[in-house]
Amino acid sequence: MIRITISFLSAFLLVFTGFAQSKITLEDLWLYYKYYPESVDEVHWMKDGKHYLSLELNRKGAYTSLVKSDITTGKAVETLVDGSKLPDSLAMFRAYALSPKENKVLLSAEVEPIYRHSSKAWNVVYDLGTGKWQLLSKAGKQSNPLFSPDGSKVAFVRENNLYFLDLETGKEQAITKDGTSGELIHGMADWVYEEEFSFTRAFDWSPDSKRLAWISFDESKVPEYHMQVWGDGLYPEDYAFKYPKAGEQNSAVWVSMYDVEAQQSKVVLDERANDIYLPRLEWTKRNELLSVQRLNRLQNQLELLHISPDGTAQVVWKDKSKTYIEVTNDLRYLDNANEFVMSSESSGFKHLYHYRMDGKLLGQITKGDWEVDAFLGVDEQKGLVYYTSTEVSPLERQLYSIKLNGKKKTQLTKESGGHNIEMSPDFGYYLDYHSSLNTVPVVWLRHTSESQKDKLLVDNASLKKRLEGLSLGKASFFKFKTSDGVELNGWQIVPPNFDPFKTYPVLMDVYGGPGRQTVQDTWGSFNYIWYQMLAQQGYIVVSVDGRGTGGRGAKFRSQTYGKLGELETKDQIETAKFLAKESYVDADRIGIWGWSFGGYLTSLCMTKGDGLFKMGIAVAPVTNWRFYDNIYSERYLGLPQDNPKGYDENSPVNFAEDLQGNYLLIHGTADDNVHLQNAIHMQNALISAGKQFDTFYYPDRNHGIYGGVTRYHLYKMMTDFILEKL
Repeated sequence: MIRITISFLSAFLLVFTGFAQSKITLEDLWLYYKYYPESVDEVHWMKDGKHYLSLELNRKGAYTSLVKSDITTGKAVETLVDGSKLPDSLAMFRAYALSPKENKVLLSAEVEPIYRHSSKAWNVVYDLGTGKWQLLSKAGKQSNPLFSPDGSKVAFVRENNLYFLDLETGKEQAITKDGTSGELIHGMADWVYEEEFSFTRAFDWSPDSKRLAWISFDESKVPEYHMQVWGDGLYPEDYAFKYPKAGEQNSAVWVSMYDVEAQQSKVVLDERANDIYLPRLEWTKRNELLSVQRLNRLQNQLELLHISPDGTAQVVWKDKSKTYIEVTNDLRYLDNANEFVMSSESSGFKHLYHYRMDGKLLGQITKGDWEVDAFLGVDEQKGLVYYTSTEVSPLERQLYSIKLNGKKKTQLTKESGGHNIEMSPDFGYYLDYHSSLNTVPVVWLRHTSESQKDKLLVDNASLKKRLEGLSLGKASFFKFKTSDGVELNGWQIVPPNFDPFKTYPVLMDVYGGPGRQTVQDTWGSFNYIWYQMLAQQGYIVVSVDGRGTGGRGAKFRSQTYGKLGELETKDQIETAKFLAKESYVDADRIGIWGWSFGGYLTSLCMTKGDGLFKMGIAVAPVTNWRFYDNIYSERYLGLPQDNPKGYDENSPVNFAEDLQGNYLLIHGTADDNVHLQNAIHMQNALISAGKQFDTFYYPDRNHGIYGGVTRYHLYKMMTDFILEKL
């Protein structure tokens, strides 16, 4: 689906407020969303590559429609589903999925989030030819509905069990029956898989629709975490879910196949006795071969298995690392059913490799001292591979095409900055989401054939005009070398009336987690505008990517392995020392803030920084790696039983007595990711050490701390703290 989005309230307010205002306010930013850029969201191309689908809400907000539009003009050509003709409970459907033959569509209504990626909903199968519809199930909401390739069935998970509905007979078939909350899950990932491997649907149909394969998770021995949900009632409720912390037991996993015709199931890969992960499952282009990725507990060896219905499994590909391997979605099986493409960092940089189905290497497709960022697919008719990479600079993402044999590499995007790409199924078109540090986002419809003209779909001219009416500071990139001789990339925003002969306080923005970057040549959206607001009030805002961050290869990223937080903290401290030497910086007024991993590093800088930082704000920080989930923590630190120093020597809770400066600790009480336990233990440690600090808890807010006016409240609190303490 393609949808150009802008807040209706924001658009309404612009008519009456105009563009004359020269000062940024938090109300405009977080209540009225005046700086929210338009975009082209949720792209769902149709098979012809020339049309797309979008959801449209009628003006009174009474129902939703599914509309088909021409990609070249952006104009609607047909309304496929008119929500006003559905029952009231289904009229406001929020999501959809088109069948393989594009003759039916799944509509999801009353969507109820479970965790970060997962949800459940009432789903309707709507026949686009007849206009008739049927509920997928009346027995309860469903998760991850998936059409079979022939379009005759829909598989789904309900209350931890796997089912499918035969659309011709209307009969529901239970594939499993013993799924139980907190005990056994079939076909849907458990919490830690969902959070750290970024997938929820753990089942897939075979290409001929004759078999259904799935992963089962026995989480009965996984420790349980309990969380208070305060709500509006007289008594709070206790919410419990399985959460394996570092060193603790994981779900036991196995893979089964169901034969639709024989109505029989069989376990084809049993890993219940092995302490491993199965982070990906999909069918190859061959009906008889299932693809499963298997990762060891230390996450330094990844295997690709091809499994037959009789349970014969063959390891066809293996990747090893001295540190760790990041699981990706880069595996592509070619339509010829004889080859696949996969990525690896074995050369020191992430690149693409071409293999035969038996695992024989046919050739390395990309190579060089730069990273493939996004693998976009293979146009087999032309023998072209599409990807974005950091070849121009770690700060940029550019689109390239290259032959499967690694020849004739062509850079398709030219403008400096960041390019996020959505390719059409036939690789004839692509949407190019482009922005840079000082340039608002735009969206282009481009052609892979240079003989055709590009079309600008979204120019964000109104946002650009709005910003031109403001007094903005200059944003620019810089580099510096640490005392270890490591060159780091950074950006800074200076006040609009910057005078190099004056001195200014500095606020450092940090994330710093493995593989992530805050320093890229892209538009910074809401925080960028907030930083400009602070610049208008006389602050310099700076961000630097230290060791362990992304875009610069495996060596730069993985040198923090086993000692997470040590080098990252040192690099932020070195950044502050570098800035303190600048003639225009007030060395006594340097502050730092961050969220999640950034809150963790902020807390370390405030405790290990020897008073260098006058102020720090830590939002939802990990304060003890022993409290965090095992997949993430062990990937970068190993097992706590094997590496206790790595866990303890860089957990802020162990250095509370060293806190100096003004420290604000913020957390959501319903954070299922980084538990409130982290903030509570940090608070207790600070109290025991006799340290004064500020803290605030957001009731029933999760790791994102949002909902209603919550973000405005949060940023108002942080802004006031900065203005008062820095």
